[in-house]
Parts: sequence; C-alpha cells; structure tokens
Amino acid sequence: MSETERTYESATARLEEIIRRLDSGEAGLRETLDLVKEGRGLVEYCAGELDAVSRGLEELQLDELVARLEQGAQPGADPAPST
Repeated sequence: MSETERTYESATARLEEIIRRLDSGEAGLRETLDLVKEGRGLVEYCAGELDAVSRGLEELQLDELVARLEQGAQPGADPAPST
C-alpha cells in the first residue's frame, strides 16, 4: 500500500488481515517478522491519524467556545440561535 493510497480505514483493514494471518499459525518465521514490522508501522500511522483528528476536534471546540464567549454566552450553556 503506497503512502498516497493509505487511509485510516485501509490501514485498519490491513491490520485485521495481518492479525488473521498471524493467528492462523501458518506464517513462517520470516513472514511473521515481516508482518509484525508492517503491523507496527500501520499502528503508528493509525495512532498519528487519531491524534490529528483529536487535535482538530479540540480546535473546533475551542473555536466554538471563543464564539460563545464573544457573544456573551456562558461556557456550557446552549448557544444562542443564529439568525
């Protein structure tokens, strides 16, 4: 899978394939090593994607809080309906 084609969803799907192959007990020593290395890279990629999404959500929440404060709303209160 090339870097340009990789998505979180494709990475997790590949991880599931790797886990099934390793669980089958049919992989030889070298194949097991290669699969574990690939899996580690995929896990690191997925963790990075989750971190990026988490940061994006935090930024959205901060932007919403700033907008509420600028409108005079209290944090945690329902936002005023926009017209």
